Amino acid sequence: MIGYITLGTNDIDKAAAFYDALFDSIGAKRLMDMGTFILWGTSMDEPGLAVTKPFDGKAATFGNGTMVALRVDSKAKVDALHARALALGGADEGAAGPRGDTFYAGYFRDLDGNKLNAFFMG
Repeated sequence: MIGYITLGTNDIDKAAAFYDALFDSIGAKRLMDMGTFILWGTSMDEPGLAVTKPFDGKAATFGNGTMVALRVDSKAKVDALHARALALGGADEGAAGPRGDTFYAGYFRDLDGNKLNAFFMG
């Protein structure tokens, strides 16, 4: 159902470098780059994540309670993505680990304060 999620940024170059390095660890790449809008994913047929400067020209802000969940195919990839986000300057919002019997996740914020998590079910 989800085609892609867009997060606002105030510095497209910094956001691009952050997400290029972050998503490289899970095999995702830039699928579109229009200068002020960049989309990453594994295929145009799969959900993706984009960053953009806000259309209205105002400052980008993050939503309290808003989060993007990135599904990966192993606990090791959750660990790696969470660690990579922190190494790239992201903020920890919850260490990678089990939450219940079958849900494993790590939570972080990007350089603009947007909250994301990497998760594995199994």
